Amino acid sequence: MPTRIRPARPASAAPVLLLIVAAAAAANFAPQEEPRVTITPRTQLLPRPENATPRMRMDTNMVLVPVTVTDDSDRPVTGLALDRFRVFEDNVEQKIVSFFREEGPVSVGFIFDASASMKKKMDRSVAAIEQFLKTVTPGDEFFLLRFSDRPSLVTGFTTDPNLILSELSSVEPRGWTSLNDAICLGVQRMKAAKNSRRALFVLSDGGDNNSRYSDSEVRNLVRESDVRVYSIGLFERPRFLEKLSADTGGRSYWVHKLDELPNEVDQLSRDLRNQYVLGYSASNGQKDGKYHSLRVELMETIRRMPLHVFWRRGYYAPGE
Repeated sequence: MPTRIRPARPASAAPVLLLIVAAAAAANFAPQEEPRVTITPRTQLLPRPENATPRMRMDTNMVLVPVTVTDDSDRPVTGLALDRFRVFEDNVEQKIVSFFREEGPVSVGFIFDASASMKKKMDRSVAAIEQFLKTVTPGDEFFLLRFSDRPSLVTGFTTDPNLILSELSSVEPRGWTSLNDAICLGVQRMKAAKNSRRALFVLSDGGDNNSRYSDSEVRNLVRESDVRVYSIGLFERPRFLEKLSADTGGRSYWVHKLDELPNEVDQLSRDLRNQYVLGYSASNGQKDGKYHSLRVELMETIRRMPLHVFWRRGYYAPGE
């Protein structure tokens, strides 16, 4: 029970005021508390919830599989008919009910290596991006993300190629290579894309050596996204990027000399803009939230030309 205090007479208030002033002065000169430092533990990618929305593009229950076909000279083959294709889900052949050439604008995220090892390759690499941007069509949009010790978004989505090139001209190479973190950030930024056709264009001269995310975490994230990965490795074969490109239906290129870079950029642009899309309704009709593997085969053509097929290797089914 609180103690009852009688009001003091005015004459006795002075000592109380002196005590208050003294306490305030002591507080002002007391040593300040050290700022609290907290270390955020590394965030692990969580298993995909069973009720999550499927990441692969689907029209109601239809699975849409982007496919690129090239000839023996690595040129796109564009005149194939529906009866030339077969598609398998988990090794079970599916009936193709939709078939069309994919056209329309694209949303592209440039993932640009700005680590110290890129110092002597910077001019040619910027020129490669400029060359790609010459193929812009109405409705295309782009963002630029550079990475060294850590990834950094340079500019968000824009339809102005000159803005991308202006920002690239001021990039100074230094630091390590956080390639995995950059790809993760690129996938996240792609969620704001306006176009249904979405791709990451990764340009790098080496493997990751400074990321929080592991290869397996990045690969799972990319598999869950509706983003195709196209990559160019400078001098060093981009083995991890090759896996990401194969998983998503993109392409990966290996440049042995900088003089080869323009040709590979032209090839990348052609592949991105020349694709078939096969559509089918899964025969099992499962809504299990699990990953289902895909395989696309090409029937023998009339001319019996040696052709190469690239397709998205799987998708996550919707949950119940």
